[in-house]
Amino acid sequence: MASNSSGNRINVPQAKGALNNMKYEIARELGVNLKQGYNGELTSREAGSVGGYMVKRLVEQAEQQMASQGM
Repeated sequence: MASNSSGNRINVPQAKGALNNMKYEIARELGVNLKQGYNGELTSREAGSVGGYMVKRLVEQAEQQMASQGM
């Protein structure tokens, strides 16, 4: 199995803006004080919650898209 040393790379560069918007929207919903630039004061739990909810929402969107295509 090949190792990917760049796990945080965005595979579709055109999606970068949408992912950033989603990140800030989810942080707001969770009450996490996320700001532009360095966020070193966030706890691991806060940062993980934002990332976890992003993944959850992306999976939900993919499932909806697949269902609408009859997959």
